[in-house]
Amino acid sequence: MSARPLPLSPPAAQGVDARGVHAFLDAVEAAPDIEPHSLMILRHGHLVASGWWAPYTPERRQLLYSLSKSFTSAAAGLAVAEGLLDLDAPVVSYFPEFEADVTDPRSRAMRVRHVASMASGHVAETLERALRLDRNEIVRGFLLLPPERDPGTVFAYNQPATHTLAAIVQRVTGQSLTAYLRPRLLDPLGIGEVAWQQFPPGRDLGFSGLHATTDAIARLGLLHLQGGVWDGERLLPAAWIAEATRAHVPTSDGTDVKTDWQQGYGFQFWMSRHGYRGDGAYGQFCVVLPEYDAVIATTAATEQMQLLLDAVWDLLLPAFGPVPLEGREEEDAALGERLAGLRLAPAVGAAEPPADRADAWSGTGFVPRGGVCEDQPTLTGITVVPPSDGGGWGVALDDKDVRLGLRLGGAKWTTDEGTAGPDAPPTAVSGGWTGPDTLAFDVVFLETPHRLALTCSLRDRTFTARWRTAPLRRGPLRSLRAPRTQG
Repeated sequence: MSARPLPLSPPAAQGVDARGVHAFLDAVEAAPDIEPHSLMILRHGHLVASGWWAPYTPERRQLLYSLSKSFTSAAAGLAVAEGLLDLDAPVVSYFPEFEADVTDPRSRAMRVRHVASMASGHVAETLERALRLDRNEIVRGFLLLPPERDPGTVFAYNQPATHTLAAIVQRVTGQSLTAYLRPRLLDPLGIGEVAWQQFPPGRDLGFSGLHATTDAIARLGLLHLQGGVWDGERLLPAAWIAEATRAHVPTSDGTDVKTDWQQGYGFQFWMSRHGYRGDGAYGQFCVVLPEYDAVIATTAATEQMQLLLDAVWDLLLPAFGPVPLEGREEEDAALGERLAGLRLAPAVGAAEPPADRADAWSGTGFVPRGGVCEDQPTLTGITVVPPSDGGGWGVALDDKDVRLGLRLGGAKWTTDEGTAGPDAPPTAVSGGWTGPDTLAFDVVFLETPHRLALTCSLRDRTFTARWRTAPLRRGPLRSLRAPRTQG
């Protein structure tokens, strides 16, 4: 279905000072450790500012990492509203096939509300331990790990807790999360195709793995800001919204520094110093600000997520004022022009080698320096491909059982939608020859936040590769594409 666009408004008409948005853009673009990919700002139900840093685009679905959890929360809320899910039921009661194995009293006392709020009683992440106990069934491995504390008394950010909640929802509904959400939430909100990684096959992961657009993030946030109502129709119960977005368990580590991860945790939402948020690794944020009647959606690639939130608090919040701000037409227009022209700086380099070195580069293969590519062990070779059929120079990346063909564009981004084969992820490439014996280029994997920087040396026929932000799910490069099972 085609999504109805969000209502548009000049920033000033909704009390948003364009100068504050400019200041935010200045800050994130100047920060060496923040690579912004998209921004949407909604105020009083209107989209007042939006922009995507090319080569990222509005229609591109991107891996949301743990922001996926907030969509899982919505699915659980719907199941509760339909009488399919009881928050106070023991978790093990939904898995009778595991009940004989689960003998620890705390495990048996764990209730659905405990896994929904990351309060299973475990004191640390359990994913790797759960998988060691059962490689094929995270839920069973999780339930076989006795909690160190009574459920409901301690917080631990814990992927199997969310996965278990998602598994329960999918069990009681008989559908994947995406199939269950499609008619109840995604279609009414106007959210187009999404894709969710699955494990085991047939079960959406729940705690991560959702690929969706920035627009989808913004719509989920606006639904929660509006108390579960969209276009006059109630999609989520107001009581669920209230429960999901309040602190159920403290998250403070007892230090004097109060970060946005120490404000408490709801049902798959973090509490913030201002409002609350859905939160995914490397800067995928859905920030809901009831006090300001605003939603801020971002995607990015940064390990300094607190710095990104600090920029929101320090620069965007002061921009939210009374409605309307008069005489700001020129400022609003200037902001719109800037947002329309956002782009990531491309890697430097020439699109072709020096003429006197072209033969030396043509068809030359390169192997990992030191014998193995530490950042991407499945990447075993790079071959430089000379021009053909009117195209320019390119490179072929040999990665496990897939060869990715990429076209070099020099100091601009060249986008490929994955034409190298059915397993090839969409990419954008920039960079080229920085000297007669050096080829350096960046590859952005457009359905993720991630960028790989590669350098080939003609002198010793070796290459190096370094992730700017490393994928949390390590695997071959073909895994850096959205699943082709869509909902």
